[in-house]
Amino acid sequence: MATIEVQPRPTPEERADTPVEIRVDDDLTVFVATIEDWAAPRPGWEFTLHEGHDFGRPNNVEGRLLFVAGEQTSSLGFRLDQIDLVDDLMGTLMIRFEEKDGIAKVAWATANGLDVELFHIVANI
Repeated sequence: MATIEVQPRPTPEERADTPVEIRVDDDLTVFVATIEDWAAPRPGWEFTLHEGHDFGRPNNVEGRLLFVAGEQTSSLGFRLDQIDLVDDLMGTLMIRFEEKDGIAKVAWATANGLDVELFHIVANI
């Protein structure tokens, strides 16, 4: 298992500003790197990682992908262990969650905003 450094969960504890290291499965570090690499060069996009609610447990990380443009703000919050696949498809970021029996939830991040499908049909190509 790898470790990643995340922002602590906002609690009244003394460690409110101290980054936390959390053990995560290796595939989750690849997902994080793909999202970070996609968001970093794009104006208006930000990706942050936070400690989840289940303290001391591996993979206890929540991600937040945020898009801001003018007066419009969109955000997507999720647990890293919900992700099945992350892919940068020629400038569009696809994050697939919880695929089961060929149906998944998918978030699409583009230069202009965020789209979410709660019923995406997974094609076997």
